Amino acid sequence: MIATSGGEQMMEQTLAVQRMQDYIERHLEETITLADLAKVSMFSPWYSYRLFREYTNYTPADYIRRLKLSKSALRLRDEDAKVIDVAFDLGFQSAEGYQRAFFREFGCNPREYARHPVPLYLFIPYGVLYNEIRKENKKMAEVKNVYIHMVHKPVRKALIKRGKTATEYFTYCEEVGCDVWGLLTSIKSISGEPVCLWLPEKMRRPGTSEYVQGVEVPIDYHGEVPEGFDVVELPEAEYVMFQGEPFAEEDYCQAIEEVQEAIKKYQPAAAGYQWDTGNPRIQLEPIGTRGYIEMLPVKSSKQP
Repeated sequence: MIATSGGEQMMEQTLAVQRMQDYIERHLEETITLADLAKVSMFSPWYSYRLFREYTNYTPADYIRRLKLSKSALRLRDEDAKVIDVAFDLGFQSAEGYQRAFFREFGCNPREYARHPVPLYLFIPYGVLYNEIRKENKKMAEVKNVYIHMVHKPVRKALIKRGKTATEYFTYCEEVGCDVWGLLTSIKSISGEPVCLWLPEKMRRPGTSEYVQGVEVPIDYHGEVPEGFDVVELPEAEYVMFQGEPFAEEDYCQAIEEVQEAIKKYQPAAAGYQWDTGNPRIQLEPIGTRGYIEMLPVKSSKQP
């Protein structure tokens, strides 16, 4: 028998749970059994169950149920789909059972929600592997390309949740909690997804953070504003988008560092611009298949 260190054992367990999470994501519309999860984890069903609960704080059944309900809410919001079809597509045995589960999870009826979508706290699972990886300060083995192009942003509003002193994602989550991303995802955005913002001084309130999370909505938005959120108006602006190459999901910390290093070296004056300190800097969710993205506001170098 080969002895393993505590760190090696923990990483082995983390990888096993991550494989189970990945399997659930790929097979969510199918029936997923504990035997299926044990097979991909390469541990016994009993031990797989215990590991999953220890690392995610959910039983596999609760995790799958919450994820299915959140996926169903997005379908009801964005598609002209019948409640019964959504229920059956995601493996619920009856429309009545699905409606009860939806109400217990979100506090509203799915039919009413489909007619009048309101902000909901969706379940957004985070891979356990990435929480371990971010603790390591690894550097990329090779330099990759960062692509730069201009993006025009119209006048719009942003529904934001402020922190206290946060200047980046991890401290923000400690102050506000990671669940806010699920709520933001439930609100239909003009940019197709929630955003993270570094607010300029004029958009901050005393005792609140520079870094916030929010969702961009039309300037004439009159929908519900979740409790504890503020609405800020964002002016029309030009942005320089910095986009890294696609990356393996476990390398997201390094992918962020690469793009931020490119930003430090970029000189907007070469293109006739200067940094616009009156508009927020924007960060998008790191998604490996598209590369990490940040957008920085600029204005003509001729403007005061």
